[in-house]
Amino acid sequence: MSEVKLSAETRTEFGKGAARRIRREDKVPGVLYGHGTDPVHIALPGHALLMALRTPNVLISLDIDGKTELAIPKDVQRDPMRQGILKHVDLLLVKRGEKVNVDIFVHTEGELAPGANLLEHVLNALPVEAEATHIPESVTVSIAGLDAGASVLAKDIPLPAGTKLAVDDDTVVLQVLAAQAEEAPADAAGDAAAEA
Repeated sequence: MSEVKLSAETRTEFGKGAARRIRREDKVPGVLYGHGTDPVHIALPGHALLMALRTPNVLISLDIDGKTELAIPKDVQRDPMRQGILKHVDLLLVKRGEKVNVDIFVHTEGELAPGANLLEHVLNALPVEAEATHIPESVTVSIAGLDAGASVLAKDIPLPAGTKLAVDDDTVVLQVLAAQAEEAPADAAGDAAAEA
């Protein structure tokens, strides 16, 4: 897992007006919290933060007024109208060696069994517990040859070393559904027979 270094500055102004002023300077307002400490309100460089957040569960090394803190993103608010614009970010303080609960993306590889089957992602992301400095970005699951009715449970997904499930072993993550055949319009056929 990569570690991204960002500089942040503490902020003392709060509210919508202050947040707008921060965003006009191409910065993103945020809050850093955790480990029983008081929340620290910060402003982060907008473009650098956006690039860092392209990596899921990125580990961020923050330089705040000369003090370095490690954090992971906990909640990211994006502008729904404009792609790539961050409105606010909550960061969780972490320490090296500490275990944290995060969600990692589930990717699939392979082809389903022949026939018209559909793959349903019951969970798009898998809750796991991992060391804060070794959080996997994603897991890959083979769906090769799975037929309708088959399921992939959380316990069936291979996890990287040092990572364990933070969800029940028997939780369904993926399931294969049989495609429903389109029915001929029965009413139209009945109407034609009635007219004859």
